[in-house]
Amino acid sequence: MTINAPDDLFDRPDAPASPFRFDADVARVFPDMVRRSVPGYAELIGISGLIARRAARPGTRCYDLGCSLGAVTCEILARTGPEVRIVAVDNAPAMIAGLRARLADLPGRERVETLHADVEAVPIGQASLVVLNLTLQFIAPERRLDLLGRIRAGLVPGGALILAEKILLPNDHGGDLLTALHEDFKRAQGYSDLAISRKRAALEQVLVPDSVETHEQRLTAAGFAGCARWYQSLNFVAWVAWT
Repeated sequence: MTINAPDDLFDRPDAPASPFRFDADVARVFPDMVRRSVPGYAELIGISGLIARRAARPGTRCYDLGCSLGAVTCEILARTGPEVRIVAVDNAPAMIAGLRARLADLPGRERVETLHADVEAVPIGQASLVVLNLTLQFIAPERRLDLLGRIRAGLVPGGALILAEKILLPNDHGGDLLTALHEDFKRAQGYSDLAISRKRAALEQVLVPDSVETHEQRLTAAGFAGCARWYQSLNFVAWVAWT
């Protein structure tokens, strides 16, 4: 499978049917898609790697839950030492296949375990870092706290969670402005209004965002000692939470 093809999926006459699926067609264009859809994505991934360098401890594991093609996995691999194991999990076969192909030529690839599995079913243990990069938003809202609680229970003392999400904006002028700017951003990346509309309709059936306040209250309820927002670009936010 060729990876990193230009993303023209939602401009084609045979555009993917709703709801949005992380299938082979999406995997083929995913690096281009996410770069052109998430403002500041390169910085989000890069700083995740820097957090991993600080958080990871020898003899522990780092989990990338909902890893897709492994952008964060590869950053963790590059930023951590040989005594840190990495577990990359995704429920989309095409994404795991793409990650395995990507890892084939990387030094230290033997430290990475790739799992085709449901992130809600994977045991978390002896973890110094867990990453949910644009993943929690695809979990049913009523199950999100349980997942975060299991992650918290699986972290070693001093361990951390990276949580990055598209957020639910307030129903006011500021929220409307950020929503409009996100669409402007996608147009500036070359997406047509048709592609933007089709993809939004497909994603709305599977992606359910939460507000900043809901995310931070849930992290507290899951047992994290605290959290800090370290990234925001328009309607995308990332936190680091600690034990």
